[in-house]
Amino acid sequence: MLSVKEIQEYAQIRTKARAYFCYIMSRNISQSIGAKEGVTLDVVIGKIKNLLDAIPYAEVIYAVDGNGIQIVDNISKDATLHGFGKGEDRSNRAYYYRTLKEHRCILTDPYPSLVSNKLVVTASFPIYDVHNELVAIICMDISLKNVLKIVHPSSIDSTFGMASKWVYSAFSAALFAVALLLFFKAIFSFLHFGVEFAHINIQEIFKSTILLTLSLAIVDLVKAIFEEEVLGRVKKRDSSEDSHQTMIRFLGSIIIALSIEALMLVFKFALTDPGKLMYAVFLLLGITALIIGLSIYLKVNQKGGYKK
Repeated sequence: MLSVKEIQEYAQIRTKARAYFCYIMSRNISQSIGAKEGVTLDVVIGKIKNLLDAIPYAEVIYAVDGNGIQIVDNISKDATLHGFGKGEDRSNRAYYYRTLKEHRCILTDPYPSLVSNKLVVTASFPIYDVHNELVAIICMDISLKNVLKIVHPSSIDSTFGMASKWVYSAFSAALFAVALLLFFKAIFSFLHFGVEFAHINIQEIFKSTILLTLSLAIVDLVKAIFEEEVLGRVKKRDSSEDSHQTMIRFLGSIIIALSIEALMLVFKFALTDPGKLMYAVFLLLGITALIIGLSIYLKVNQKGGYKK
């Protein structure tokens, strides 16, 4: 199943993909009818089959005329997609009117194929005669997954990408188990007091609170990792709160945990050893530095988002 992340990856490598597919098509198809003696449209259409050898991942290859009517049956290695389509009107397709408008090889946005029901992109290559009249447009449909495999081998659908999914899933599960252990430890540490409120130890309550906060921080981290790296969900680019959320959420939770620890030290040293209050002050200064650093990071990231 395709994810939004894969569509975002395609947007990033689209220029490279267009250059690659257009180069392959130009090498295997004559760009101009009549450029050489004896070259005819039938000869050029005959060369379409060469594209299947050059780009084996192509789903369907066909040609349309200047009016957008398909002039040859589909050519495909998939028997369910091969041998039909001639006479179909393709004049309402984006690749047809974009090719007419731009007079060059183009690569479309991903769209659902009516034939295979997969998300595909189409590379279309126009052929002109010696009088610069459009003779035909050679079209090649390639599934989005295969585009990423060819042009962007580090994508989420590659072997490495699938291995990364499993690795991140394993780390997510391990971190979630740690969060559960911290959660249950925090619960048991104050439940053992029962209903005898007079015997409740404030220091133990603070420790339980810290464990719960750390547990929450790890759960947030697991959620961010699993959504971004495993499920492939993307962040909104126009929001600093959503970008780099893994680090932001984790640091925010750590700041809260350290703040609780500093508060506990203030109370503890105030009652037992006032001379050590400076250590609590140092911890508070460190927390302040973390807050300032995180604020600067958010501000810079927000400005960077606006520039985009």
